[in-house]
Amino acid sequence: MAFYSKFLMIIKRKGNPIYFYRLVSLIGIFVSFFSANAHAATGEQLKAIKQAAESFIEQQIDTPRNGTLQVEAVRVDSRIHATDCPTPLTTTLPGKLNTSGNTSVLVECPEDDWKVYVPVKSELMMPLVTAITSLSRGHTISPQDLTLTLVGSRVYRRGGYINQDDIIGARIKRSVRAGEVVEKNDICMVCRNDSVIIKAVKGELSILTKGTALGDGVLGEKVNVENDKSKRIVSGIVTAVGEVSIRF
Repeated sequence: MAFYSKFLMIIKRKGNPIYFYRLVSLIGIFVSFFSANAHAATGEQLKAIKQAAESFIEQQIDTPRNGTLQVEAVRVDSRIHATDCPTPLTTTLPGKLNTSGNTSVLVECPEDDWKVYVPVKSELMMPLVTAITSLSRGHTISPQDLTLTLVGSRVYRRGGYINQDDIIGARIKRSVRAGEVVEKNDICMVCRNDSVIIKAVKGELSILTKGTALGDGVLGEKVNVENDKSKRIVSGIVTAVGEVSIRF
């Protein structure tokens, strides 16, 4: 550094001031460039950072049977400061986990005091019940109408089904085109004015009787039914196609 200062003073005394300041700027850029690159991450370090982020996301997402999960860390800026961490890199989730989409993972090396946020793109595909042919309103679903197709998990959050048997015998309320996922809003497993089985359950004892549904419902939803014998209106939970359960 002493030599560098002395060199600049000589140039300043002998040369044009304009050229002097231009030279200083160029030298500053030159020094900064090499200073930054001297601490830049190597290819192996970048690879380790990406692998740590990807492995973390893979551990956070449960992949359903016959489903698939694709995880990929986007390109990490090679200019970041990193080292060969003496211990395994730590990973945390500073924000929300997205099963299908981008998630930011914080990768750190506490011993060497550096950290980097790594965007990771994930796509969870799960088997959902879809229509083989177009299903019109009023149609009663049969096994020949359905198949399983790998679909992005974001579709499942709208209310799809993973088991075809759950909706065999259900009725279509809203037309479904061929290849579309059959969603909860598309069907009724208990439909208004239909004859249903009322299952009264108390402990291990259950009593079955017939009734009439006063509303539409799917698995797990609450509907009112009228007992055909007593004419009493009760509220129960849809537990199967054409079945409403009441617990006492």
